[in-house]
Amino acid sequence: MDINLPHIHAEVSAAFARYEAALIVNDTETLDELFWDSPNTIRYGQSENLYGIDEIRSFRTARPNTDLVRELAQTVITTFGTHTATASTLFRRRGSGRTGRQMQTWIKTGTTWHVVAAHVSFLDFDWPG
Repeated sequence: MDINLPHIHAEVSAAFARYEAALIVNDTETLDELFWDSPNTIRYGQSENLYGIDEIRSFRTARPNTDLVRELAQTVITTFGTHTATASTLFRRRGSGRTGRQMQTWIKTGTTWHVVAAHVSFLDFDWPG
């Protein structure tokens, strides 16, 4: 299996950047587009366990639109072949200063990359660096 083929890594990195840009402005349409439209999609959060795209959509539309801007650190994107990838990052919310971590599994369906599984949680330690 080819790991981190440059053109595949660039595709996933672009999808991840698009996700991040949509996240910090609460662009729910783009966020919804980037998640796999399936009952098998999973997102674990700080206080929610979401099973299926419908639960994820409901969460996104109901969550507060505050303290979303954040800085990323130690982001690692790894691709496996041409249709699977992981993205892991630490983040710090600029407003509250809360530090967290995020992991995503991405798959490519057709020509589009989608998150099929995600985990987001907050941590009780200082920002790295």
